This record gives sequence, structure tokens and C-alpha cells, in this order.
Amino acid sequence: MTADVGLIHSRATPEPPGRVVLLGGGGFIGGRLRAALARARIPTLAPRRSELDLAGGEAATHLRELLRPGDAVVVLAALTPDKGRGLVPFMANLAMAAGVCTALEKVDTTHVVYFSSDAVYGAATGRLTEASCAEPNDLYGTMHLAREVMIRASARGPVAVLRPTLVFGADDTHNSYGPNRLRRMAQKDGRIVLFGEGEEMRDHVEVDDVAALTLEVLRHRSAGTLNVASGRAISYAELARKVARLFDRPIAITGTPRQTPITHRHFDVTALRRAFPTFAFTTLDDGLARAHREMLEQG
Repeated sequence: MTADVGLIHSRATPEPPGRVVLLGGGGFIGGRLRAALARARIPTLAPRRSELDLAGGEAATHLRELLRPGDAVVVLAALTPDKGRGLVPFMANLAMAAGVCTALEKVDTTHVVYFSSDAVYGAATGRLTEASCAEPNDLYGTMHLAREVMIRASARGPVAVLRPTLVFGADDTHNSYGPNRLRRMAQKDGRIVLFGEGEEMRDHVEVDDVAALTLEVLRHRSAGTLNVASGRAISYAELARKVARLFDRPIAITGTPRQTPITHRHFDVTALRRAFPTFAFTTLDDGLARAHREMLEQG
């Protein structure tokens, strides 16, 4: 399955939306996006679970009551892989999306931004673009691909689907294999343990860059699909060395017997540069240093 290639802007001249309804504003990316919206003085409604339980039976009714015609809606709410990768979280995620879609069918929202994942590309390697075939090989990627289709079919206005690659930042809760986990291992144990010898190459993006790019999507009322990646892949071995250098004490880096084949993933970010030619990602070194400082400040 292929997606629309890149984004088309409904607004040539960017302007802020009247109000953003942020679903999943308490999460890792959602918290940073909520702060970015506040700095931009864009009115935002980010209901807490006590105010809107998307997993509850009355989610569609409650969300419909919160939405107003003219709202832009950002959908980040999902059970992430750290909560499990089996059938139960898969079905729960689809049920959450069903409630959102039922509400979107009833209200004239002006824009919907759905946060998907590069997991929709499954085990695909090589250089990926938005036109690459989306063929997930697990329930998590399948869930996101299904939700993309559901939301596109339900929203009354333009829909932008963002597929971020690995996102890092000090307050990440997912602890997936990347800068966040490597930094925490180094802090706790004085040692970073890699899969194999860390040969795999991956792209990593800083969470505040993801929030800033989302603001641009909202301001342009963009529609289509966009991979959120820097276009700069790095091996885990080199990433570990960068993380280790941030500590005042020596950090050991060790490998483990390899259990899976070595794979690499690179992104062709032509579509992103075409959509936002002046947008610049934080360098990996600067992003890692910022996350390190924030981790130390948080204790």
C-alpha cells in the first residue's frame, strides 16, 4: 500500500489555527507539542483522561461535545509498544480510533493531523520515501496503518499523516532502543550494551523538532503524508560513542551476540524539504547534549 507523496498546503501563507484540540497531550510528543502551541499563543484544548477517556464506551459522544466547528485536531493518543505488542493493545488502539472517527464524522473540523509511525513500513530497508510500500510486519505497524485509513475516511477537512522515525528526548517514557535507552544505561550502569556490535544505521529526531514541524503543518493546513526524519542515519555504535562522551566519567560500550540480521534504514527527505524548505533539524550532537542536560536537571 502506498500513500500520498508528501504534503500539499491548503494555505500558501501560514496562519495559526483558531483552536487546536490535542488528543494525547499528556504523552512524550504531546507534552512538547502542547508547550510549543502555548509559546505560539495558539488556543489549545488538551483533555486529560479524566475529562475524555478515549478507551471508554462514551468516547465518541464526549469528544463530539468538546469539538467545535473550525477546530484543528491532532491525534497522538495511542498505546505504544512499551504497553505491549499483542492483540489486546491492538484492539484497544483501534477502538480508540473508532471513537475519534465517529466524532470527526459529526463535526466540521478544518484540519486533522494524525501521528502514525515509520513502523508502517515494516521490515523495509534501504532508502524510504512517502511512496514506499507500507506493509507492516507486526500488529503495532498494522494498527497505525489501519488508523490512517480510518481517519482519512472520517474527517471532513484536510488530513495530514505524520510518520516519525525514532524520536528522542529526556522525558521519553517508551525507552525504545535508541538515544534514550543508551543514555539511561550509561547513567545507571556506567555501561552501554548494544545489539550485536551496533552495526545498524537509523535516523533519530529530537522531540522539539517534531513539535516545531507539527506547528508548521498546522499553520499551512497541510494534507497528505510525510515521513518525519532528518535524512541523516547513524550506526548505533557511533550513537553510543556520542552518548558516552557526554558523561564526565568513562562509559564502557559492549556488544552482545547477534540474534537478528543486520538491517539499515535511511530516509529520503525530499518531500519534507519541498514542503518546508526553511525548516532545519537540530543536529544530532546538539540534540543529544540538550537531552543529557535535561536528564541531569530532572535528576
